[in-house]
Amino acid sequence: MSSVHTESMNRLMEQFRKLPGIGPRTAERLAYFILKQPAAEALALAEAIHKVKTQIRNCRRCHNFCEQDLCDICRDQRRDHSIICVVEQPKDLINLEATGMCNWVYHVLLGHLAPLEGVTPDDLTIDDLVKRVESGQIKEVVMATNPNLEGDGTALYITSLLSDMEVKITRLARGLPTGSSIEFANKNILSDAISGRVPM
Repeated sequence: MSSVHTESMNRLMEQFRKLPGIGPRTAERLAYFILKQPAAEALALAEAIHKVKTQIRNCRRCHNFCEQDLCDICRDQRRDHSIICVVEQPKDLINLEATGMCNWVYHVLLGHLAPLEGVTPDDLTIDDLVKRVESGQIKEVVMATNPNLEGDGTALYITSLLSDMEVKITRLARGLPTGSSIEFANKNILSDAISGRVPM
């Protein structure tokens, strides 16, 4: 049976279907939307995707996304560089920053421990975090991993590694419901969790 779409349209729809939450009908609508756009606008989208994939990297110090050696937060001398907030993903950092309450710097783990899925400490940036604390310039480490089984397990593992060092270890208060994700928490909940952080 012949296809009702051209080969290039089928290829574009197939790529759209790989995006989260995009089904066949939405992929078709997006493909036709791109087709109807002026060439300059459609190619601007393609160029933006190309730049994201070729220019964004992980910050050398904290592993946040950036386009330079160090991210803007790590380069900001107005921040308190003696406090490190540990998060699982760059999305979590963005949500915490949206509260306007954070004057610390971050460390992005790029995931959480999940032994059953084969995610071990070597797959995360935990070693780099330990080295930052070992420098002796850090006075507090704020654990902001997600309040669920994996996040709590990751926080406890990191706490055990840092237990012999002279550093205060705190955890965001449970304004965050157990089992939830920072990514989906609203600003008020995050504000309460930041201001009410407690010792580990």
